[in-house]
Amino acid sequence: MEKDSKLKVFIENIKFPLLAILLSFLIGALFIIWTGNNPLVAYWALFSGSLGGLDKFGQTLLKTTPLIFTGLAVSFAFRCGLFNIGAEGQYVIGALTTVAAGYILNSVFGDLPGFILIPLIMIIGALGGALWASIAGFLKSKLGVHEVITTIMLNYTSIHVSNFFVRTALNPSTLEGTTQKAHTVLLPESARLTQLREIIPWFGYSSVHTGIFIAIICAIAAYFILFKTTLGYEIRSVGQNSYAAEYGGISVSKNLILAMVISGMFAGLAGATQVAGLTYKVDMAPASPGYGFTGIAVALVGKNHPLGVLASALLFGILSNGARKMQIAGIPREVVGIIQGIIIIFIAGERIVKFVSKIRERRNRKGNVEGVN
Repeated sequence: MEKDSKLKVFIENIKFPLLAILLSFLIGALFIIWTGNNPLVAYWALFSGSLGGLDKFGQTLLKTTPLIFTGLAVSFAFRCGLFNIGAEGQYVIGALTTVAAGYILNSVFGDLPGFILIPLIMIIGALGGALWASIAGFLKSKLGVHEVITTIMLNYTSIHVSNFFVRTALNPSTLEGTTQKAHTVLLPESARLTQLREIIPWFGYSSVHTGIFIAIICAIAAYFILFKTTLGYEIRSVGQNSYAAEYGGISVSKNLILAMVISGMFAGLAGATQVAGLTYKVDMAPASPGYGFTGIAVALVGKNHPLGVLASALLFGILSNGARKMQIAGIPREVVGIIQGIIIIFIAGERIVKFVSKIRERRNRKGNVEGVN
């Protein structure tokens, strides 16, 4: 009986996202026809380009990895009633602190082995993101400053902070005495994550690295924290109704800060794994890379559930990697963006339908009470 109930809840949770994805592809097909192309050819290019072989699937996983982290960051904060728009800034600070930590630790302690150096830089990268997110959490809990405003401002600030350190303290010209460059010093070899093709040669040209396993472990950890611990219960209680939670003896202020800190850790890890697994440096940038903003969409489609985020991030990874193949087939790259946008609109539509239904229920109840009186 309990299994049937769980199955019903599971179906109830996934039916809207699946319907939204299906309808999005159908509407995307109309756009493709409008551009004078065949949707079957376009979608074949999309899926064969992202899933047609282990090397292509590896590239899809590469694009999926940072989205899992940023999706987790947004969804974890949302469970506490916080809308963390700042995963982007936390990602940038996480990447910056990872490079700094790798260089400093390697310089101070000599050639540390990878099994010591990699966990250390991952922790420091996560703490960098957590520290950046804690600013918004603190201002929200102590002064009531809305987290959307502070996190948006912190996103822009993070870019300028990052560019400042790239140009000065972390530049190869400062630390290694070389010419000025538009990026930081490189992460030491021992601090870099292993690429999967070194373990499984079938991954071919793909650059997917072991950061994907760290991301999956983080998703499981987020699920465990949220649904199997007292801390998770308190965070979800605050997110459901902060007044009721406070009445029940739960500290709203403490949980708001903690939720933002943990959320920032996930976003910081996105930057850390991207640096340690792919770029090995941080570049001067006029704008942020966008993983944090896409993470909002990933969290929405994943229904703010850690395991839903895994599936949702994979979908966005498929769309992102397959877009290039679609473009080669002559389909405008923007079609993928349209499909992503329509998915989000339909997911948001579900919330609007539920909101309208609740208002109707309240009105009906009120009308019944007045009728009895």
